[in-house]
Amino acid sequence: MKIIATTLLALFLGAAVSAQDLPTKSLTPGTWELGVFGGGGTGLGKSDDTQFFLAGGRIGLVLTKEFLPGWARGNFEYAVDLMPIYTVFPPNSAVYAGSFKPIILQWNFTRGKTIAPYFQAEGGILFSTHNIPPGDTSYVNFTPGVGFGVHIFTRESRALQLEGSVIHISSASLGTHNPGYNGSFFFTIGYSWYKTKK
Repeated sequence: MKIIATTLLALFLGAAVSAQDLPTKSLTPGTWELGVFGGGGTGLGKSDDTQFFLAGGRIGLVLTKEFLPGWARGNFEYAVDLMPIYTVFPPNSAVYAGSFKPIILQWNFTRGKTIAPYFQAEGGILFSTHNIPPGDTSYVNFTPGVGFGVHIFTRESRALQLEGSVIHISSASLGTHNPGYNGSFFFTIGYSWYKTKK
């Protein structure tokens, strides 16, 4: 766990430092992002015996032009994630689920030429075949969280993405009990294609 967190932090800081003078051309207003990703996660604290596996796709739209000076220069992107594969592994079991994140508000740091870090706030919903956490809980949970990552552009309109996020999973008392997973760390790897407005 510490190795993953250290690696992500190093990638993020390295990307921020390497950002030089030219903006990333693919992240301009009106650009659509279509991506696929997969990854996994682990519960934190009292939930560290629970793991997760997920895979899905993303559609996003860059909403604004660049603003703010220096290293903070960037723009806003709105995105939606659909994850038809979202498996929860409590101790000695597996619960199959799907997730939809209709709200992803992302700030792209666009000062770099080929590397663009980003930070995002997100909110979604998780539907599972059985109650999670196991017990008298709920098969519907909400998934607010924050994430950070980096776009690594392999060419002008394509990018590899590495992302880490901390997610809170809770039923908001839809079930009789609501222990939830107060914190879970996820790491995903994805690839995106960008359709830039002409």
